[in-house]
Amino acid sequence: MGLKVGVQMDHVSTIKIGGDTTFALCLEAQARGHELFHYTPDRLRMRGSVVSAVIEPMKVKEVEGEHYELGAGELTDLSELDVVLLRQDPPFDMAYITTTHMLERIHPRTLVVNDPAAVRNAPEKLLVTEFPDLMPETLITRDFDAIRAFRREFGDIIVKPLYGNGGAGVFKIGEADQNLSALLEMFEGMFREPLIAQRYLPAVREGDKRIILVDGEVAGAINRVPAHDDARSNMHVGGRAEHTELTKREMEICGAIGPKLKELGFILVGIDVIGDYITEINVTSPTGVREVQRFSGTDISAMVWDAIEKRR
Repeated sequence: MGLKVGVQMDHVSTIKIGGDTTFALCLEAQARGHELFHYTPDRLRMRGSVVSAVIEPMKVKEVEGEHYELGAGELTDLSELDVVLLRQDPPFDMAYITTTHMLERIHPRTLVVNDPAAVRNAPEKLLVTEFPDLMPETLITRDFDAIRAFRREFGDIIVKPLYGNGGAGVFKIGEADQNLSALLEMFEGMFREPLIAQRYLPAVREGDKRIILVDGEVAGAINRVPAHDDARSNMHVGGRAEHTELTKREMEICGAIGPKLKELGFILVGIDVIGDYITEINVTSPTGVREVQRFSGTDISAMVWDAIEKRR
């Protein structure tokens, strides 16, 4: 029996289908006979205990520039849906957090993927700190003297916003770099939250692996190699995706964190691994599904929908 699936996302007209995980999930859902309904986060509303949104019937197709059709919008109680995919991109700010509070009112009667309460309680750069033996030396603070001392201890470091995404605001600061104070002053004016500083891992020049887990189990991976003049490997800032196989250490990392991810109700997760260390656990809107299929043929979208259908 087909499911009624709401997709909470940035507007479908803005996505680039060749590398968009949400689009891949929608294609698979449609192929299985599920009904798709599109809405953006700003359409959410809550009156009393009823969480609703103006949702539009959606059809998708693998044609760049003509990849979607939307029907007439209708205000709908989201508890009437079977599944909601929580897929808008970060930043993980108060607007994002508010949507998790609202969606929590309908979950699990309507299955929200990923679990909104778990998403709210597990920001990507904080969840990873539950596994200190698997991550590089990391400092989370707004005390700038502490960050300076951290650099004196480790030399080259990475400094980035705690709730940033997509490589935005990620800086490599060398041991002798004279820009650290200016950078911290700039961040002070931009963010109220703490910053994150991590020991720089030279192994990033060989790539930053995105490993995707479904229901706590390894589903596939790609390697993302940064451009020669950039410390960031994110593909939309110039990183290059390539085929990869997992090392013994990477399998150990996945084996260590997988049970916890499943316990928290995360169906789709993307982790970032550099060398022997995990740097982030992405649960808000994980990406990489289409790249994995392109390089290895593994259909992670099908795995995700198998997991969803099992719960429904």
